[in-house]
Amino acid sequence: MKLVFAGTPEVAVPALDALLASGRHEVAAVVTRPDAQAGRGRRLVASPVAQRAEEAGIEVLKPARPREPEFLARLGEIAPDCCPVVAYGALLPRAALDIPARGWVNLHFSLLPAWRGAAPVQHAVMAGDEITGASTFLIEEGLDSGPVYGTVTEEIRPTDTSGDLLTRLAFAGAGLLAATMDGIEDGTLKAVPQPQDGITLAPKISVEDAQVDWTAPAMRVDRVVRGCTPAPGAWTTFRGERLKLIQVRTTPGRDDLAPGELAVGKNSVHVGTGSYAVELLWVQAQGKKPMRAADWARGVRIADGERAGEPAGE
Repeated sequence: MKLVFAGTPEVAVPALDALLASGRHEVAAVVTRPDAQAGRGRRLVASPVAQRAEEAGIEVLKPARPREPEFLARLGEIAPDCCPVVAYGALLPRAALDIPARGWVNLHFSLLPAWRGAAPVQHAVMAGDEITGASTFLIEEGLDSGPVYGTVTEEIRPTDTSGDLLTRLAFAGAGLLAATMDGIEDGTLKAVPQPQDGITLAPKISVEDAQVDWTAPAMRVDRVVRGCTPAPGAWTTFRGERLKLIQVRTTPGRDDLAPGELAVGKNSVHVGTGSYAVELLWVQAQGKKPMRAADWARGVRIADGERAGEPAGE
C-alpha cells in the first residue's frame, strides 16, 4: 500500500522505521507538527519524525493545522491508501479522514477501551495497573473510539516509570502497526468495535496534577512519581521552592514520620506519607542539576521537624 505516516515525537520513530523496513509498503510522505523552539537558544528544531523522514529522503508535510487547504490538496495528490498514525498531536478533520481509501489507523498505547486520551501510559502507571499494551484502531471523529484491528500486551514492572514503559511499547507497537498494515492490505484483518464496558479516560497530565500529596499512601506517592517521570515531572515544595522528585522508594515498616516530615540519615532521606515513609533517591532543586537526595539534604541542612510540601511562610 501507499502510506502517509503521521507522527511527531521520538516515540513514533520506531513505527516509522518498521514501516520503512517492511518491504511491503511505500511510505510516500510523513505528516508531522511544525518545527518547534528548543534549547537555550530557542532555535527552531524539526520533530524527531521529520528528522528521520528527511534522512530517508521522504517528503515531509508540516501543516500548522491539518485542515489547511494546501495540506489537504497535497494529501489528495499523494492519494495514500492508508495513513498510519503514532502520536501526531493534532486533531484530524473529516476532510482529511476521508482522503485515504482505507482510512487513518492509529497506534495507541493502551488496551482500548481502557485509557482513551493523550496520556495512557502515565495513567496506567499512576493507577497501579499490572498489564497494559498497545492497540491499532481505525480513527473516527470520537476520542480513540474507533474499531480495533489488533493489540499487543506489556507487563508494567514495579519500578517502571512512564518513560521506561513507553519505550518498550514504542517498539512492541511498531511491530503491531506494521502487521496491521499487512493485514489491511491482504484483507485478513477486520476492525472490531470496542466494547462499551471498561472505558477509562487518560487526559493530559498537568504540572498541577504532578504535585505529590504527602497525605496519600506511600504506594500512591510512588506511582505518581513513576507515572510523571520523565514528564511533566513529579514535584513537591521545600522551604517554599519547588523540588522535583525523580526517584523514590517505598520503605514499609517505617511509620514514625508524619505526612511530609523529613528524616535525614547518614546516606538517606525519608519522607512521611499517609501510610509508611518513602525514601527519596534522586531529586532536582530549582536551578540545579539532578542529584542524589542524600547530597541535596547535606547541602540544604534540613532541621528536625522540617517538612516537604509546605508553602513559603509555614
